[in-house]
Order: sequence, then C-alpha cells, then structure tokens
Amino acid sequence: MTDDELIWRIAGGSGDGIDSTSQNFAKALMRSGLNVFTHRHYPSRIRGGHTYVEIRASDEPVKSRGDGYNFLLSLGDSFARNPQEEAYYGNEEIKPLSENLDELREGGVIVYDAGLLDTDEIENFDERVKENNWHVYDLDLRGLAKEHGREVMRNTAGVGATAALLDLDLDPIENLMEDAMSGDVLESNLTILHEAYESVNEDYEHTHDLRAPTGSHDEEQVLVSGSHGIAYGALDEGCRFISGYPMTPWTDVFTIMTQHLPDMGGISEQVEDEIAAASLAIGASHAGAKAMSGSSGGGFALMSEPLGLAEITETPLVLVESMRAGPSTGMPTKPEQGDLEHVLYTSQGDSNRVVFAPGDPAECYEQTRKAFEIAYDYQIPSIVVYDQKLSGGHQTIPERVFDEEPNPDLGSVVTEQDLEEAAKEAGRFKRYVYDGEGGVSPRSLPGQKGGNFLASGNEHNEVGHISEDPDNRVIQMNRRMAKLDSIREELDADAGHQAVYGPEDAQYGILSWGSTKGVAEEAVDRLNADGHSVKSMNVSDMMPFAKDEVTAFLESVDEALVVEMNATAQFRRHVQGQLGRFGEKLYSLLKYDGNPFEPEEVVSGFETRIGGEDQLTEYNVRIESATGD
Repeated sequence: MTDDELIWRIAGGSGDGIDSTSQNFAKALMRSGLNVFTHRHYPSRIRGGHTYVEIRASDEPVKSRGDGYNFLLSLGDSFARNPQEEAYYGNEEIKPLSENLDELREGGVIVYDAGLLDTDEIENFDERVKENNWHVYDLDLRGLAKEHGREVMRNTAGVGATAALLDLDLDPIENLMEDAMSGDVLESNLTILHEAYESVNEDYEHTHDLRAPTGSHDEEQVLVSGSHGIAYGALDEGCRFISGYPMTPWTDVFTIMTQHLPDMGGISEQVEDEIAAASLAIGASHAGAKAMSGSSGGGFALMSEPLGLAEITETPLVLVESMRAGPSTGMPTKPEQGDLEHVLYTSQGDSNRVVFAPGDPAECYEQTRKAFEIAYDYQIPSIVVYDQKLSGGHQTIPERVFDEEPNPDLGSVVTEQDLEEAAKEAGRFKRYVYDGEGGVSPRSLPGQKGGNFLASGNEHNEVGHISEDPDNRVIQMNRRMAKLDSIREELDADAGHQAVYGPEDAQYGILSWGSTKGVAEEAVDRLNADGHSVKSMNVSDMMPFAKDEVTAFLESVDEALVVEMNATAQFRRHVQGQLGRFGEKLYSLLKYDGNPFEPEEVVSGFETRIGGEDQLTEYNVRIESATGD
C-alpha cells in the first residue's frame, strides 16, 4: 500500500446495508476522478454476522485489493444473535470493530458508532491504539440517524463523517443519493449526511494526516464486477435465454441477466434444480436461441449429466461456473480457485468442451462473447469459470470496453436451400456427417423443411441413429475432438487471451490464472521496482490449452512461480499435464484460507523462493515445488 491511496473499509452486520453503502461510496470516488477496486467479505448468513467491504482508491490504476487498509468505518452488528462474550460465536455486536484491527495500517483512522459499540469490551484496545498510532473518532451515528430518520441511516452518517475526515467533496455523494432516493427519505438522508459532516469538522480535532487522493480520468469509466462483465457479454452476443437456480456467487450473473432479458425480448427461467437448468438451456439452444445457464460448484456438479448430453449431441451451450471454497458446501461466500479440474473433466467419457477463465471484468465481457461465438460456430459447450472474488468485487474500467457491436448470429446453421441440396445428394439430411469441416457438421433448426434428425445421448451414425459400430465410433469421436484443434487455431490467430505483463526479457516469471491476474501484475511492478527482473502471464484459455503461448513464456524465464487460490495446485498440475517438460521450473504459491491474495504475499512468496526458502511463516500461504523437491 502506498501513501497516496485510500483503502476504506466499512464493517457491520449482514443486513446493515454495508454492500449498498460501499457501492455508492465507491461510485462517488470514481466520479471524483479516482480508480477504484473493491473487495467484499461476508458470511453465509441471511442476516447478522461480521461483514465488510474494502474500497481501494487511487489516482493510479489499481488491479487488486491492497496490503491491509488505512481507514475503518465500524458500524457494529445490529443483528447480532447474542451480544455476549461467552456466546459460542463471541460478542458478534462488537466484531465489526474488534475483528478488523489486525489489518489496519499503522497511523490509520478508526471511526466507530459509539451508539452501539463500546471499546471497553475489546481487550487492550487503548494500548493497541497507542502502539499503532491509530486516530480514533467515536461518533454516535446511531443516535444521529434516529434523530432525523431511521437507524439504518447511520450508514449515511458514517459516510458523512468519512468525507469530513478525508476532505472529500459531498457533491458526488449527494448526486448518487438523489439518483437512488426521493421525497422524505432523500431529505432525511441529506440532513444526516450534512449534520455528520459538520459535526466532525466542528467538534473533532483532525489528528491524522490521511486524506483522499485526487485525480481525473482521461476517458469515461464504469464501476463493474466480473458478474456484470459476463452478463453484458452474453447479452451483447445475442443471448436471449437463461435458466438457473440461485447459488452464491453465481446468482449475481443470473440476477443481472434476469433484470435485462425481458426488455430485450428474452426469457429467464428459475427452475427446481441445476439439472433442469442446464437441460432447459440445451433445449432452448436446440430450438434456435442463444442460451446459457450456470451455477457454483455444488450446482455445477448436477450439470455434469446434461453437459455430456450437449457434448455428444453437439448442441451449442454456454455455462458459467462461479467457484467458491469447497468441498461440498465448504465456505460458500469465500473465494477459492478449487473447481478447475471439476470444470475441465466433469461429465462422462472424454471431455469435448471449451473453458475460459477471465481475469478481470473487461476479460469477463470479452471472453464471454468469445465463448458464445465458439459454442455456436463449433456446436460445442463453452464454460466460463471465475470465482467469488471476481463475481462480487467491483473495478473501474473504461466504458469503451462495452462499445463492441452486438452479434445475434447463430453460427453454423444450414439454410433450407442447403437442406434441399443435401436431400438431392444423400437422400436425407445427415446431421452428424463424417467429413464436417474443422470437425463441425451442419446443424438444422426445428421447423426447417427437410432438416429433421435424431438427437440421441447414445453414440450415433451420420443421421443420428444409435450405433455401436467400432468404425463409426472412432470416426465420430475423432471428428468431435478435432474441433478443439480448429478452435485452438482460431484463438491463436486472434492472439489468444493470455495477458503478459512486465519486461519482455525478464529473468523470472509469475504464472497465474483467473482472478489472480491483477495481484500478480501489481507484484511484478513492486518486484521490478525493488531490483528484481520479473514478468507475469495470466492464462485464460484452459481448454483447448494455450500451449504455444505458455511454452514461449516458460522458455523465456529461469523459473516461474505459479500463483493460485487452492490447496492442490490444480492450475500448476494442468500446466504440467500439458507441458510436462517444464516441471522443474515451476513452484506453487498457494492460498486457501478464504481470503484473496494481497500483493505483498506474492512479493514475499517470490522473494522467499528466490532466496531458496520454502516457508512463509507470517502469511497463510504455502510454497511447493512441482517436482516435490
């Protein structure tokens, strides 16, 4: 973390409006000209339980959460189940303050709601404040909110206090409030905002040096999550049908799509389970719609059977898999990258699918569009895999990312004239013809004259009849698998999706995938500033794997640190499976405690490995060699 950035953390209980308040404050900072990155931490409970959102803001681009934070607004947990220290979960009311102190930077600012919280209940609080030179402001936010409105408006009071302490202009905050509210509710919130702002300036001595940075944007920015990127990419690529069942964190994509599809003539269906969800999407695609479905780990497991059906019937389909910590229910609201192998290999027999793992909201948009394009051109399931960090975290990106033209094209679909000519030559339409170009056989849609065929989950011959003939089996399998070679050629021609960052001639590499992209790139900047020679590659093309690009990267460095959020080094093992000869160059940096990497953890992991050590005692991370040395 640098001195010219703000990392503001708002903490409270689930149900206290922490998420909505943080989103509005993040938008206000963006509209003030700053670059923003948010990190969301919340429990798997409907109401109550310690939750916080972190907003990192700087005049420079920000790609990840920071190292710790420097401003805490603690509201307490008004939904605490048992505000007693001897309760099983401890005093939950005080946790939004007590459990956030360890990561607060030296010299940081604390604002807490004295109407709900009592620091006497926190062991050694005063000693820690003195030791870390924290600047503490106790405000009765609850009382101020009740005086002019309702208790929930203490969030607004907290934002007003924050603005006063950071010398922030209230105009962007007021504009956002006016966009979201009206009438008496708006007037009450504006009154509370200004009263808190004025009270802090008049009644409290500002003992701290922290101020909000100032900046400006060269082009229009938007604040979006990976979920927005995926949903907007699907809509712009012509997706007009989605089916699903709610499951954190996939629900965000499902919700955004559901909000927009009716206005675009599309359909959203919430069904009884994930088997039905994937099956409905297959049916919609078969009928001629661009369709998608998705889930998180446990729900995606149920999609294994229909996924295999889409593969063998060669029905275009896009699925979304939003990873969270497992196995089973695991930690359903915490990020982890533990589903890679699950996504690559689930279903029956030999996999025949495309898998993309975007690294930021812009890549989520671009690669979702590519997933649809490939699915419908090659009649193959495409899967977009991402995680809770990317799903719920927001980041400023240029608005122009979303300026690409819509694409309603259904891909490789025959015309009725094609069907008429095929009937003259072969007597009937051969849906699964042996010699399809690039492995792709012609596809007809229901209702096209002469385009009827059998779509069976069994192995079948050219017209779709079930066949167990050995020669037919080999031909059909080889044809379906040949699609991956054709797809790889297309991706390579488009320069692929692997983001390389840092000096081209760097001695060492950092290899990452998915949402670890930004933290790896920030680590590269810090390491090079400290005199190291490092570059990074973030891999998105998981299947078919980007062999040539990754090979070139690994050949150019002496060693590569593979950064991922799981315990079993799934991505590193995938790289080894595809490019085994590089095993001796690979070392894993693994984190799986439910929190995403901070840049300093990657920096320390790299320096520890280069120093020949294999332990990082101050962090919940682990280093291991690909060869077991």
